[in-house]
Amino acid sequence: MAQPEYLRIAAELRQRIASGQLAPGDQLPTLPALCASYGVSETTIRNALRLLATEGLIETRARAGTRVRPRPPIHRMAADRYRTTPGAKSTPYTRDQGIGWSEYRLDKRFERVKAGAELAALFECEAGERLLARHFVFHDNDQATQMSTSYVRWSDVAGTPVADPINEPWPGGTRAQLGSLGIRVTAITESFTVGMPTELESTTLRIGGGVPVLRYTRRHISDTGRIVEVAHPIVRRGDTTIVDFRIDLED
Repeated sequence: MAQPEYLRIAAELRQRIASGQLAPGDQLPTLPALCASYGVSETTIRNALRLLATEGLIETRARAGTRVRPRPPIHRMAADRYRTTPGAKSTPYTRDQGIGWSEYRLDKRFERVKAGAELAALFECEAGERLLARHFVFHDNDQATQMSTSYVRWSDVAGTPVADPINEPWPGGTRAQLGSLGIRVTAITESFTVGMPTELESTTLRIGGGVPVLRYTRRHISDTGRIVEVAHPIVRRGDTTIVDFRIDLED
């Protein structure tokens, strides 16, 4: 069975983008020029371009035409990113991104919620426990690259600076925040899944609907074994994120 023309054209344009023949920021030929070049209808070309846009490879803007989208650099997330340096203005996110404090911007929204069944299981608490939900969008300069919802127990943070969004971003991140409350975090767990983005994730991170995202759940655990924070989920684009782990084995 013959391959539909729009898929063949999309594959050729995709290869030109991958090879660098069409570089980030380059403008694609106009619709009439592409129709003439491939000898097909506008509908066929539009279908090919729509597919590439869904994959996050191109973008069309009013009066600017269709261009190859800049591809973000690959970021490696090391397992030791939660280690803190006393006095340093940094967080696990800035270390992941390799950026300074002045290049870091955080959008935030706080609300009080009650733990449903899923969060209660993650916190190992009773359903209905009061939590503070902190919705974050993380920016590397002007580019949103990560989003998350982080939950802490309201009984731990009520009436403290941690409950006030004006204090975000907090140098040292969540571990330093909890430390300021006398809560000593001695373990962090993470679990990862990969899937296609929701509409909100696609819009916030400015990725195509065909670009997978990495979602992970993180839990901060205190020295008493109590789970004191759950981030569920943390979301990053999956095609440019590598998670590195080092496992030291004894002989």
